[in-house]
Amino acid sequence: MVTPLQKRKLMGEINVVPYIDVMLVLLVIFMVTAPLLTQGIEVELPKAAANPIEGADETPLVLSVDARGNLYLDVGDDEETPKSGDEIVKRVRAVLNRNPDVPVLVKADRAVEYGYVVGAMVLLQQGGADNIGFVTDPLDTYPIPE
Repeated sequence: MVTPLQKRKLMGEINVVPYIDVMLVLLVIFMVTAPLLTQGIEVELPKAAANPIEGADETPLVLSVDARGNLYLDVGDDEETPKSGDEIVKRVRAVLNRNPDVPVLVKADRAVEYGYVVGAMVLLQQGGADNIGFVTDPLDTYPIPE
């Protein structure tokens, strides 16, 4: 029996169970929302055993070609609406006039016809792009045809 004059022993430990619960909830939230944060147009990239671009510190200018041959440019507010050829040339020219060292990349769906990719490259060249690279996924799911 505890008398009023006796002091209770203080507990010097912190209950961390509520903190673990909160951390697990946050982990689940981040795992669910992370795939939703990806930007750009949905394309299935071709696979290639290529080395990454060296010294690419700047954000590249990316022209996307979806499986239907629609063109999208990642410049401006309406990145998810298809662009016409004239609009792409104007925007690429404006970006390259501001910064001629920005990398220019083509991100084409592997199911798109070759002519659409060549047409996209011609538009980029008309906008002033001298060096154009391709965005690919690492080679791990299917081999390169011989």
